[in-house]
Amino acid sequence: MQFSIRRVNAIFRKDWKDLMKNSYIIFTLAFPLIFAAWIGRIGSEDPAFQTFSIHFALVIAGAFVQAAMVAEEKEKNTLRGLMLSPASTAEILVGKSALTAVSTLVVVIGSILLAEYKVPSPPLFILSILLGLVLFVTIGTILGLLSRTVMETTIVGMPVLVIFGMGSMFKAMTDNEMIIKAVDYLPSEQLNMIWMELDREMNISGTIDNILILLAWVVVSFVIAVFVYGKRRFD
Repeated sequence: MQFSIRRVNAIFRKDWKDLMKNSYIIFTLAFPLIFAAWIGRIGSEDPAFQTFSIHFALVIAGAFVQAAMVAEEKEKNTLRGLMLSPASTAEILVGKSALTAVSTLVVVIGSILLAEYKVPSPPLFILSILLGLVLFVTIGTILGLLSRTVMETTIVGMPVLVIFGMGSMFKAMTDNEMIIKAVDYLPSEQLNMIWMELDREMNISGTIDNILILLAWVVVSFVIAVFVYGKRRFD
């Protein structure tokens, strides 16, 4: 079966109509922008503090919104019909992720502007954002497939917010070398390292290891998403 842009577009348009009716998701998308505006208002020029708003946007707008949209389909029993339709797994996963990806990019750009963050080395910065975007949207898909209701995604997704969005917090709370080393491999820390290196005017050679680790996270999360989707489809 060939990949059909028409089917993907139909799923995208349906999700857009659902989004316009869902105040919970609209508020969730606005929350990172409010946080970024607060950072910009206090006038902090600390790059680590400013980039936290970008992390926040990726986790909230990417993972949480995607999880809520997928879980909402399950609540309405429309996801099963979509799974059993002629659309392929790739078409459904891309179609269900497209609107979240576009929305998250808008929120990330808005967060950068509101937090008054000066983007270093735009090409590499954009690459890191795209890797983070794919990763968190994929994680959101997994959370949505595992959750039974939209409200349950908040409970299931909270560990994602804490672990994947606030990894640095764990390093400050422990002296255990194993835990610190494990936290260093989390996506949030990899993104932090990339952005800090770019802020020091480093080129791709100084960030290649971090980019490869992020890419590995993307591949693993995508494989898990396809596996969970397959289990839900034939459950």
